[in-house]
Amino acid sequence: MTPFDSLLLRTVVIGIGATAVMDLWLTLLKTLGLPTLNFALLGRWVGHMPRGRWAHQGIAKAAPVPGELALGWAAHYVTGITFALLLTALAGPPWLRTPSLAPALCFGIGTVVLPLFVMQPAMGAGFASSRTPTPVLNVLKSLANHTVFGLGLYAAALAIVSLTGA
Repeated sequence: MTPFDSLLLRTVVIGIGATAVMDLWLTLLKTLGLPTLNFALLGRWVGHMPRGRWAHQGIAKAAPVPGELALGWAAHYVTGITFALLLTALAGPPWLRTPSLAPALCFGIGTVVLPLFVMQPAMGAGFASSRTPTPVLNVLKSLANHTVFGLGLYAAALAIVSLTGA
């Protein structure tokens, strides 16, 4: 019996792994000179929530919160883990033992709904980045990021199966 016999632990590790794959992708984009996510701004948004502030005209102009960068990274990974839990709930525990690409990829792509229709409007960028100078480009970048996350879900699940044999 291995620790990965626990479905919860296996799913949490998949969420961490998929989020790390997305972070590698973002690092590649940054290396290529493309602007990527600013986790301090995510942390700022999350940091204002306990104060009752869920929406902003522009999150960059909102008052900074202590530890916002660390808070943003934590929120990013908690979100990835939560998405992995939702995938497991939808695909079922058998997917954890015999992962397939289609459910992970479709689910990963589907997670783009959260930034486009919740986070971006709440941070002042409008629905699907409509209040930014390059909304179409921003939507395509979000879609690419979440597609990579879906590939990461599959890769992390496959890695666990390969390492544990089940």
